[in-house]
Amino acid sequence: MADARSLAVQSVLYGNPQHDIVRAAVALANSVKWARNDGFVGEWELQLGDCSPEPVFDDETLAPIVEAVTAQGGTVEYTFFGANLGSAAGHNALAGRSSTQLLVILNPDAQVAPDTIGVLAGGLTGTVGIVESRQIPLEHPKDFEKGTGDTSWASTACAMTTREAFDKVDGFDSDTFFLYCDDVDYSWRLRLAGYRVVYEPAARLFHDKRLTLDGDWPASSAEIYYSAEAAILLAHKYSRPDLVKTLVAGYRKEGGEAVLKAVAEYESRASSGKLPQPVDPGHKVASFLKGNYAVHRF
Repeated sequence: MADARSLAVQSVLYGNPQHDIVRAAVALANSVKWARNDGFVGEWELQLGDCSPEPVFDDETLAPIVEAVTAQGGTVEYTFFGANLGSAAGHNALAGRSSTQLLVILNPDAQVAPDTIGVLAGGLTGTVGIVESRQIPLEHPKDFEKGTGDTSWASTACAMTTREAFDKVDGFDSDTFFLYCDDVDYSWRLRLAGYRVVYEPAARLFHDKRLTLDGDWPASSAEIYYSAEAAILLAHKYSRPDLVKTLVAGYRKEGGEAVLKAVAEYESRASSGKLPQPVDPGHKVASFLKGNYAVHRF
């Protein structure tokens, strides 16, 4: 354990059912036990940041999580933010509350397999800045290089990054992204800084997504708005004014309230000088392909 790296696992909550979070924490504690037994992880902690209107937990309902984590040598810190910070700002705030060598960004409704934490830690070597788990039952279709696992970007439904890499790129860009594309942007900035972004299919994550009868994911108006907003802002940040123009025109033609609100937000930021400074003018890392940010396998 002397050479094992310290670990913080962090999840941002927003009105999630208590039982989902408890279930995820119990699975996590078991996976960390395996990783500690194999010498990949030493001291560890679970950071829960609550962006909900009212606290999801009190001391009594948090007790099962504390019990599961402390039984495996960890500690739990539950922070009620009192405001909806969003994903990027929430995770930056949580990262600032720890000083561990490794960070895991984990969805609060997702369950890691027993060996997932160890597999991720084992893959985070050399110039790898972030390593992403495989999501089941609905696997993400992003392509990756066979043998190396190198990929365009890493989904932070479950991904492990080093503190060194996180600090080098100043964490997530919370000034630009609220809910979506913060992980795409983080991955691309890591690659611009010389790090590798790796997909590790041996690290399994059960991510409880449900399909409609039409084979699609149901999306709320908030999800539609934030995904549209993020798409425009990501295209702007990565030096694609042509794509910004196409997206804005397409959303205006679509005419839905949520996407028109996203266009209005972009235009408000543009007029007030609050857009991010464009990067990657040579398009070394950014990939925009038919609404996706990587080549897809299927």
